[in-house]
Amino acid sequence: MPRTPDEVLQAFAEDARAADSPGGLEALRIKYVSRKSGVLTELLKSIPSLPPGERKPFGARLNEVKRAVEGRLDALAADLKRRGEEARVRKDFIDVTLPGLPPEAGMLHPITRVRRQMEEIFRALGYSVEDAPEIEDEWHNFTALNLPENHPARGEADTFYLKRPWLLRTHTSNVQIRAMKKHTPPLLVLAPGRVYRRDDSPRHSPMFHQIEGFAIDRFMSFASFKATLDHFLRKLFDESVIVRFQPSYYPFTEPSADVVVSCVFCGQKGCRVCSQTGWIEIMGSGMVHPQVLRNVGYDPAQWMGFAFGMGIDRVAMIKYGMPNIRLHFEASVKMMRGLR
Repeated sequence: MPRTPDEVLQAFAEDARAADSPGGLEALRIKYVSRKSGVLTELLKSIPSLPPGERKPFGARLNEVKRAVEGRLDALAADLKRRGEEARVRKDFIDVTLPGLPPEAGMLHPITRVRRQMEEIFRALGYSVEDAPEIEDEWHNFTALNLPENHPARGEADTFYLKRPWLLRTHTSNVQIRAMKKHTPPLLVLAPGRVYRRDDSPRHSPMFHQIEGFAIDRFMSFASFKATLDHFLRKLFDESVIVRFQPSYYPFTEPSADVVVSCVFCGQKGCRVCSQTGWIEIMGSGMVHPQVLRNVGYDPAQWMGFAFGMGIDRVAMIKYGMPNIRLHFEASVKMMRGLR
């Protein structure tokens, strides 16, 4: 430990060279000027033990050294602050003369892509696009579509009820009812939108997107119905796709049919997408039931039509080879870029 003020000044000068950080500077301050244990404080305490004739000059010199040390500490603190500010400026510096980064290109969601493609195909056939409330009453969602009170689809296990008769619509078929009550035939209507059902699995979601279409006219045959869907599916997938109609049952159509297409991924050889069958089920469809026409005030003796409905999410899964419907809702940019 230094024994004289000059030795303190010399030792301080050597230690000050290594104080190149706020922490180092604080340690230097504590070592030399701390009121409890600093070097200068210890020397000040030693003055009474000196011979009387040495006390005054020793104390005077000690004060000079203390002022020099404190001045040097303040200068070091100011220098560290200046260097820190310069470093921040260099780090945050933006050269406005450099060319900017090109904006990253966005992309449409697969559901949006497929929905717009479907709408484009049907608009070209003369269809208009309409919508209806997502919160619907039981009459428009079930009763008018010829679903009896005891039908399983009306049960709480399948339907999100709010306060009866209100519910979250289970299909976009409520658009069909509202459009027919609103307009006079002939009608060509497409109805895309969100629907809700109590279902949750890799291929089903409690909320999903559905698109329904229907046509009402005086002479609307089953042949017109098949030709329309055949044209639509060939445009949607591929001109070489094979369309097949399988007998089925739906309360709101008679006769009814499930529509399947040849697998566009394996050419009917069998793959994961088609569950090794060579066929992919696309939609339910059929000729509008006469009772549905009566429910909206149309005379079945004068008017006839067909209707069809499919899940947009499922079609998007098929078109883009997505293994799980939940991927639609994860908003993964990496996944979107990887779609074919």
